[in-house]
Parts: sequence; structure tokens; C-alpha cells
Amino acid sequence: MKTLGIDIGGSAVKGALVDTKTGRFLAERHRIATPPRITPARMAKVVAEIAAHFKWRGPIGVGFPGVVAGNRIHTSANLHHGFVGCDGGRLFSRATGCPVALLNDAAAAALAEMRFGAGRRFEGKTLLVTLGTGIGTALAFRGVIYPLEMGHLPRDGKSWEQLASSAARERDDLSWKDWGRRVGKYLAVMEALLWPELIVVGGGVSAKHRKFFKFVRHRARMVPAQLLNQAGIVGAALWAAENRR
Repeated sequence: MKTLGIDIGGSAVKGALVDTKTGRFLAERHRIATPPRITPARMAKVVAEIAAHFKWRGPIGVGFPGVVAGNRIHTSANLHHGFVGCDGGRLFSRATGCPVALLNDAAAAALAEMRFGAGRRFEGKTLLVTLGTGIGTALAFRGVIYPLEMGHLPRDGKSWEQLASSAARERDDLSWKDWGRRVGKYLAVMEALLWPELIVVGGGVSAKHRKFFKFVRHRARMVPAQLLNQAGIVGAALWAAENRR
């Protein structure tokens, strides 16, 4: 069960061939850095370049950082505004010549973590939070993934992702302690709204969780993502494999 998964981020697009029965990469991940606010047309070329790199001609799963309904994109906070209202599935399918299944990037990461990672065999309510250019969120309960957009909740005239994302830490030159406290305040809001039993923290920064977890106040059990920044690729591949047309 080999499928190509692609994860679109604010600064790069990453892809890999994935064994969807084990969640393992079958070839080294291919990463292409992208300029800020890259247009949909140029992004489609990048996605096609990744497919060509692997000489891939089958189904492709693509994780996109925004609200996705079916294959249509409704928000694009950290990418070009031209994606809003775009049929992303059709855009990337035309560019690659392959069938494409599109989903929210945090939902893709959640799918991978619940199947193969930190949430494996846990049937309770799980909140997955990805900390990167923005904040991605998804909820899982008994194997069902619910995409959320809780990074855009307002706080003091800004969104929480402008305050507590990994990009915000770098932009504001925050210490791990100060940033961890910000993340804790954000998670307190999530816990009041959703009452998760488990919180899985993902994104590339999860590899450095020991630097900031100790400063994060939380009620639910909190663990780092096991698949780290590979989760989005694995989840996108799973989505494509399980939603073939």
C-alpha cells in the first residue's frame, strides 16, 4: 500500500512515499522551500515537482493549512489569498496528472498520530495541536478525526497563532520559558472549550519538547507527537489511500 503524501507549509512543501500499512517512509523525504505568499499556480508546480521527483503516477494526498471542505479551500491565513475559494483537489490534480485527495494539514497530522503515533490505541478525546508557522488543531474521538481551526481564536486583538505559534516565538525572540507559558495559556482555552483527555503536541518544534513542556500548564495528559514533522505527510498519504475515487 504505497501512496504519496504531501504536506504544504508556510515556508516549504514536503513529500514522501509512505507505506500506509505501517506509516513508514519508503524513500527519503523531498523538501522544496517556497517563497512567502506563493500563488496557487506556482504552488501547483511545486506539488507537481515533488510528484515528478518520485516518478509517481498514483493517488496523492495533500495536507493544506486552511479550512478544507471536500476539495475546496475556504481559508488561507498563512498562504496566498488566491487559495480562498479554490478547488485545491482539481488544481493539484491537473498539475500532477494524478488523483488528489485534499484535507486540512492538522487533521492529516492527527490521522497519522492516532493511527501510528502518540495516540495509537487511545479511544478517548484527543486534541492534537501543531505549532509551526501557525497553530493547527484537530480533535479525535474513537478513531474519528474532526478538523478544527482553533489557532484563529482571538486574543487581545490578535489570533492565538500570532501569539503562541513557533513562528511567534522566533519573531518575538522569546525564551523557551516565556513561550511555554504562552502555549500554556492557549491550551487552557482549549481545555476549557473541549475538555480533552490527551493533548498531542506536534510540528517540528515537538522534537524540542523538553525545552518548553515544563513551562506549559495543562490539565490533560500532554505528550509530544511521535512522528514529529513527518505526521502531516503520513496522514495525507493515509487520506489518499482511504479515499480513492
